[in-house]
Amino acid sequence: MPDVIAQPDPKRWKALIFIALAQLMVVLDATIVNIALPSAQTDLGISDGNRQWVITAYALAFGGLLLFGGRISDLWGRKRTFVIGLVGFAAASALGGAAVNTGMLLGARALQGVFGALLAPAALSLLAVTFTEAKERAKAFGIFGAIAGGGGAVGLILGGVFTEYMNWRWTFFVNIPFAVVAAAGAIATIHEPEGSRNPSKLDIPGVLLATLGLVSLVYGFTRAESDGWTAGLTIALFVAAAVLLLAFLVVESKVKAPLMPLRVLADRNRGGVYASLGLAAIAMFGLFLFLTYYLQVVRGYTPVTTGLAFLPMIATMITGSTQVGARLMTRVPARWLMGPGFLLAALGMVLLTQMDLDSSYVTVVLPALLLMGLGMGTAFMPAMSLATHGVQPRDSGVASAMVNTSQQVGGAIGTALLNTIAASATTDYFKSHMAGAGNPKALQFQSMVHGYTTAVWWAAGILTLSALIAFAFIGAGGGGSTAAAGAEGEAAEDAIPVMAH
Repeated sequence: MPDVIAQPDPKRWKALIFIALAQLMVVLDATIVNIALPSAQTDLGISDGNRQWVITAYALAFGGLLLFGGRISDLWGRKRTFVIGLVGFAAASALGGAAVNTGMLLGARALQGVFGALLAPAALSLLAVTFTEAKERAKAFGIFGAIAGGGGAVGLILGGVFTEYMNWRWTFFVNIPFAVVAAAGAIATIHEPEGSRNPSKLDIPGVLLATLGLVSLVYGFTRAESDGWTAGLTIALFVAAAVLLLAFLVVESKVKAPLMPLRVLADRNRGGVYASLGLAAIAMFGLFLFLTYYLQVVRGYTPVTTGLAFLPMIATMITGSTQVGARLMTRVPARWLMGPGFLLAALGMVLLTQMDLDSSYVTVVLPALLLMGLGMGTAFMPAMSLATHGVQPRDSGVASAMVNTSQQVGGAIGTALLNTIAASATTDYFKSHMAGAGNPKALQFQSMVHGYTTAVWWAAGILTLSALIAFAFIGAGGGGSTAAAGAEGEAAEDAIPVMAH
């Protein structure tokens, strides 16, 4: 082993608790408001047209500013960015909980997104620079991966409990204790390694192009959901996104201190991780939404029962992440965890396509959730680690931000894309079966279920594509075929060269 490796930080496991707590808060916030939305809409008199903005304002600010947040954490220092992100997130949550009108609520959601974009990359890159020994890194990323994957479902459960027994405002206020505990713990336990900052100037053109490009892309999918794919505005937004993001890549190849150093993307493994994670997020986020509606609207579950119905998925996700992924990560190439993991989740989705008006939870929904949780947990684990593995410390904030960006942008796209597919399939089914329908209410429900299952087939296909990308790109031709280590061992962070400029 080279003697340049510093001793590991003695407080690193305590630090992990607070980093994971912050990550849980950010992931949870993407779904907790979904269940509370109908109550908030009634209470504040939000119009149907503005309703989606409660979700979209968060997704746009978060997804659009993540790369900026990642670079800020490399410049300012991860610990400082992490604590500022937590304090800001708590303040934005307090504002949302106290909202008296639509504008105040939407502003609070956008602010949550802004501070989330500072917080999320700082959390992941702190993990990457704190845990450098292979086995420990595997365990730390296992815990983090389980939280990142299961947080969305935890949000659905908490959203249900707060909405049913308390008030929708608590879906915002709940973030305040999370943030206070995580910030206090971070100040006490996190020690950032020396020399891991990137002191270069901020790439302002890059920030503007990346932010506007990502916002156009996410907003384009949102408009497609409401206006249709061929509407002028939808097409204009997609064209703008393509032009802006291409211009961003050109600028990044020319400037001295780029926002997204292309060396981070040029590594084949990392590129494969970002692509497969983004596609998996498209499939999973859309699914949460359909299953929530199916259980509540078609099957008549209460918000709390709906949330609890997702619990088995969280359990198998944690098992897949900490028991399967973390144990095998240093022994098996990452592609043999990610590929089969995504395929297992896709198999769970194929089971879900069997849903009907009176499907049993135990025989149809439960086995599907168990398979999806186990598959996603197993795949997330090495993906999170490989995305930041072997990156020079000065780039770890940006590499971490790309993981979050692929998931957030994927999630926003998935919700809009799969919703659009489901809505058109529902309408078509209803129209074609209207003539002989004896019971219009039953036909309406039957049409909804047909719409959901059509979208779930698409989601299963997208997850299969995720698996194929993992098999094709990750660990092929070059180092890093194992996530985090094996031969490189404890010197992983320093010994692996990042692709040259």
